Amino acid sequence: MSVEGRILVVDDHVEMGLMLREPLTDVGYAVDLATGGEEAIRMARAQAYDAVLCDLRMEGVDGLDVLEAVRALDADVPVLMMTAFGGVESAVEAMKRGAYHYFTKPFRLDEVLLFLERALKERRLQAENRVLRRAATERSGLGALVGRSAVMRHLYELIDRVAHAQAAVLLRGPSGTGKELVARALHFQGPRASGPFVAVNCTALPHDLLESELFGHLKGAFTGATHARRGLFVEADGGTLFLDEIGDMPVELQARLLRVLEDGEVRAVGADGSRTVDVRVIAATHQDLDARVREGRFRADLFYRLNVVTLQLPPLSERREDIPLLVEHFTARARARNPRARMQSLSPEAVAALATLPWPGNVRELENLIERLAVMVTSEVVGLEELRPHLPPEAPEVQPLVMAQRALWPLRRLEAEYIAWMVTRCGGNKTRAAEVLGIDVSTIHRRERERG
Repeated sequence: MSVEGRILVVDDHVEMGLMLREPLTDVGYAVDLATGGEEAIRMARAQAYDAVLCDLRMEGVDGLDVLEAVRALDADVPVLMMTAFGGVESAVEAMKRGAYHYFTKPFRLDEVLLFLERALKERRLQAENRVLRRAATERSGLGALVGRSAVMRHLYELIDRVAHAQAAVLLRGPSGTGKELVARALHFQGPRASGPFVAVNCTALPHDLLESELFGHLKGAFTGATHARRGLFVEADGGTLFLDEIGDMPVELQARLLRVLEDGEVRAVGADGSRTVDVRVIAATHQDLDARVREGRFRADLFYRLNVVTLQLPPLSERREDIPLLVEHFTARARARNPRARMQSLSPEAVAALATLPWPGNVRELENLIERLAVMVTSEVVGLEELRPHLPPEAPEVQPLVMAQRALWPLRRLEAEYIAWMVTRCGGNKTRAAEVLGIDVSTIHRRERERG
């Protein structure tokens, strides 16, 4: 039997407490004894216990008082009551108040050990589940979003407010800004967090497959339908359905989607009847839906139904102050996915350089770059020289003056970086670089030695 934990044994008969302490200690528990209810409460306030074995009937402060006090300190601590046969009625009352189990005296020690071990296992599972739920919330709720800029703080406030509503939400913003992360945050911050979160990209499937994917189908409903499918609306029942790139949904399916949103009923392909579902829909698009409505490519009635609440996600170029935090976050993730990666961090100069780039692919582009660095670079700290080959070809040239202004470099560092930049501009020809700079080539060699 593998056991561990600190146990408080409470009994105003010292002999009973001593009789329990020895076998509990033998199997690995740390055991403290209290000879009365008042002492037990005082000890529980001073020391955290994993379980309590308490006599029910004691002079003065009895077992029910101890039970109430212990659960007030920590509602998850299992309290097992001991009582004489005549006190069974009181023991049942203790169970109603939250006691884990009760034993009638005389009891068997192996029974006590069995129930105590079972109680501690359940307590550990509860603790592990809390950790897992917290981690899941951090990965899927607001904790998954990274940034402290003013626009991100405003977005967090909106998410917190909107998450508890039932209305449909439309997420708008360029590709790569994290619309699915926001959708997950809305789900996991709200009352549907314990329900399913189901996501589908409306551009990833052809029309006929998307219809079946969303609404389900019966066996034999069409060629290739060898088995029935419930559909994502049914899978998301009681939770949230995230429709990514809703602007690309075929017009014929838009009509079916509108009916589901209006009636709360889904009819599978080939079915005669419909099924009621309780689903919150969150849609996302990088398209200009207003323009698509004017062009007749998106139904106006569906647009108004989806556009009850709109959240606009900012491009990375509007939250450049978040780039250092994002780099740190993505570096940690990249290292976790690539255990053999040598890269530990990026130099301040490299991070400052990243903050000057336009980032048309937004946060996703930055994450991909950091992943590529983790795989390809052999240095522990990635500097400018290691960074430059991995920047996209269309990226503007990283100029020392721009970085110096952002990172507040001292003049000595700006001089050294400008010399290195000029050498690169001259194709590595240090003599030519010295001529352009108006210095002796020996100065370039000296600065290179100083930079290491």
